[in-house]
Amino acid sequence: MKKLINAPDAVVREALEGMEHAYGDRLRISYDPAFIVRSDAPVQGKVGIVSGGGSGHEPMHGGFVGMGMLDAACPGEVFTSPTPDQMLEATKAVDGGAGVLHIVKNYTGDVMNFEMAADLAKGEGIEVEAVVTNDDVAVQDSLYTAGRRGVGITVIAEKICGAAAEERKSLAEVAEICRRVNGEGRSMGMALTPCMTPSSGEPSFELGEDEMEIGIGIHGEPGRYREPMAPAAQVVDRLATAVVEDLPYNSGDRVLAMVNGMGGTPLIELFVVYRELHRFLQERGITIERRLVGNYITSLEMAGCSITLLRLDDELTRLWDAPVDTPALRWGA
Repeated sequence: MKKLINAPDAVVREALEGMEHAYGDRLRISYDPAFIVRSDAPVQGKVGIVSGGGSGHEPMHGGFVGMGMLDAACPGEVFTSPTPDQMLEATKAVDGGAGVLHIVKNYTGDVMNFEMAADLAKGEGIEVEAVVTNDDVAVQDSLYTAGRRGVGITVIAEKICGAAAEERKSLAEVAEICRRVNGEGRSMGMALTPCMTPSSGEPSFELGEDEMEIGIGIHGEPGRYREPMAPAAQVVDRLATAVVEDLPYNSGDRVLAMVNGMGGTPLIELFVVYRELHRFLQERGITIERRLVGNYITSLEMAGCSITLLRLDDELTRLWDAPVDTPALRWGA
């Protein structure tokens, strides 16, 4: 195992310390329990937005804490859900009197622990709503979930809901926008290589030198197909066909298209994938109105990519364009 770490059991804490040194002007870090919060939290009169999950998917979620996106993020150990006490303390830290929205990826541990935290927060007089994202079209159930997994649309929901909260929309309104984003969004990913967690030192799954996995999960869960390597155009056709046909997306639709790297894929390859996705959608009369290309929800050093589409309307487009200022996503601020 080759990793730039000191000790496997210190990775998450030392990464948080690094974030604090790098972005201490805009973030505060709590270590016991562990969570990341924007430096001006709580913002009075604004809905607080909290998300979280296992570490190893950076920049999600901690890299998205800041104005126009998340108010706090809870990092678990690598590929392990955060605990209810982390989520509760993060919720209390961002409560500005307008309630708190939990954005939760559909993984069993995340859902269960966020539910417990919400119940505890409500017992302390904080109004909490939760929205579970489940945009992955690859499989219905997986090793980590009952139902579809929450993946790339989570990042988009955090940005759009963050903008809605900055406009001082109510908790009910922000939660409804989040449900709309999840309902209009679909994703699917693939892997060229496995990843290796620091604690195990072993590959998360096995792939032959000439194989790829179509429909992979962000923890290395198996997908729909394991098959021989193919050109980017064929890979995109497989992923995008499954995504487009699921909602379905139709000719005339306007979309936000995200091509996301899984952590170990060079940006030059992601732009090749975006080229093929642009071609695929153009042939079907679907217009890419907004786009995002890069590493946003990763799986350690896994090579591969995912495609996420969100069907846009004027309100969602406006909220996407609104200013954001976080370590990993910034424009207009």
